[in-house]
Amino acid sequence: MSEDGFMTVHGTPARAGGDDLLERLRRVAFLAAYRMLGSVAEAEDVAQDCLLRIAPDGTLADDVRNPEAFTTTVATRIALDVLRSARVRRETYVGEWLPEPLVGDVVASASAPADAAEHAELADDLSTAFLVLLETLTPSERAAFLLHDVLGYPHRQAAEVIGTTELAARQLASRARRRVAERRGSHVGDGPVPAPPRDPRAQELVDRFIAATAEGDLESLLELLADDVELVGDGGGKVPPGMSVSRAVSGSVAVARLLLGFTRRGAPARMEAALVNGAPGVLVHADASVGGGVLGAYAIDIAGGQIVAVRGVINPEKLGHLGPLADLTAVAAALKAASPRRRGGQDHDRQDHDRQGRGPVAEP
Repeated sequence: MSEDGFMTVHGTPARAGGDDLLERLRRVAFLAAYRMLGSVAEAEDVAQDCLLRIAPDGTLADDVRNPEAFTTTVATRIALDVLRSARVRRETYVGEWLPEPLVGDVVASASAPADAAEHAELADDLSTAFLVLLETLTPSERAAFLLHDVLGYPHRQAAEVIGTTELAARQLASRARRRVAERRGSHVGDGPVPAPPRDPRAQELVDRFIAATAEGDLESLLELLADDVELVGDGGGKVPPGMSVSRAVSGSVAVARLLLGFTRRGAPARMEAALVNGAPGVLVHADASVGGGVLGAYAIDIAGGQIVAVRGVINPEKLGHLGPLADLTAVAAALKAASPRRRGGQDHDRQDHDRQGRGPVAEP
């Protein structure tokens, strides 16, 4: 980043015009807006609006010294206005609010960072855990923090985007930094708050999580879960009863019982490993017997070799960008039909489980 805040474009000069440049700038605008909003649909709208403003005739003005920095500034300003108007909607949202998931290697496809360290840093900025943390900030704090601490903009430029003074922007970023550090358990200083270290075994742990859940293996699942693990589900009031949790569930036993309950009820679904917001996670599909389609996406937070949080989005209004959606009515009907057939087996399993001193069989 140069002193005037305009970022270099991967070490090469950017030229006005050209479909490749505009597509890259669209991705830059999308990422800036997504960090602000946590919404794929809204970020896409912001990116489209941004391109119409910076290149209305399909080309950039000749005096734009750095297209990516200029695009980020415009996109953040638009997203800030959107976020301010969206706060009321989020305050009345049914249940827990989670960001719309990005599935796949969105980091690589976004705007390839120069090296592995920058790649990991961008993945951290897009992680579900980080976006959930940002929800604790006011819109202005979020913009000031992202612009200064994440993107490296001077407070002076952040102030211009937010519409305030440089001193106020500095104070906004400081308050946000302190809150982020407290939530992460980090030391509060003047520099950026470091992200939690990534566990090199994350993919292996997610694979074991999928296997244990699919097989209904309580003991193996408990080995993977931290004692204080938390499960959060975002159904937004848009899914049938019994298919989502209305509030967060904490504790390894409670979380394991909830997860395995769906398996033992004969849920017509399968889990597969996928990158969710830049980290190993889980994508859930309905079986072909109920029409197939995406059921949900789960971000898995790992620390110290254990799973510390599971955050699942199953609100269909937040999953449409991932492909054809599952028929939730058909899935719910299949669950209901399977329950009576499995009840006798569950009772037998429960008696056997109790005799071995392991507690009750997992149920939702």
